[in-house]
Amino acid sequence: MADVDAFTDIPTTTLADLLGREQVVDIGIRPLWGPVPRVAGPAFTVRCPPGDNLMLHAAIHRADPGSVVVVESGDLDYALAGGNVCAVAQRRGVAAFVADGLIRDLAEVREMRFPVFARGVIPIPGGKSAVRPLGERVRCGGVAVDAGDVVVADEEGVVVVPSARLEETLTAARAKLAKEAGETLDAWESAHRARIDKILADQGFEG
Repeated sequence: MADVDAFTDIPTTTLADLLGREQVVDIGIRPLWGPVPRVAGPAFTVRCPPGDNLMLHAAIHRADPGSVVVVESGDLDYALAGGNVCAVAQRRGVAAFVADGLIRDLAEVREMRFPVFARGVIPIPGGKSAVRPLGERVRCGGVAVDAGDVVVADEEGVVVVPSARLEETLTAARAKLAKEAGETLDAWESAHRARIDKILADQGFEG
């Protein structure tokens, strides 16, 4: 079993290179304050229909410590959470929120340094009436996320590592980082120029 905590040492850029675009959450979901630390943890999945945040408010009391709460919503009219919800989540050991939606009380969230990756902020909260199951597959920023997938988020973006690929991805990422660490800029530049020049020449570019 892969060590989930070890993913905090792996940049999202490295994971994106290995896993491809389909595992990278879209650009609209960004850290809401910075500089944000890199976070990694198993996904605790939540679905909230537009205008309602009940299940995220339920999730903070049920998510395991170290988990990343991932919310499917797409709502750009109402906030999914505010300062107190983030404070309770943080106190209970939740690593971060990754939300396809909005929050509020950003100053409070920034002051407590609770990592939130979302589409933005709005001052009005959603309602609390729509019950949905927790722990089911959700879509967040265009990526399918299952409970137990590892979510890695930093200032570059958010990448979802499927649970079935944790070990192989961690091994490949460590090997890639080690190779890059041992390569000088001169060596990289030489190899890069040769590769780019070949592509240009193959397509008939002269210059």
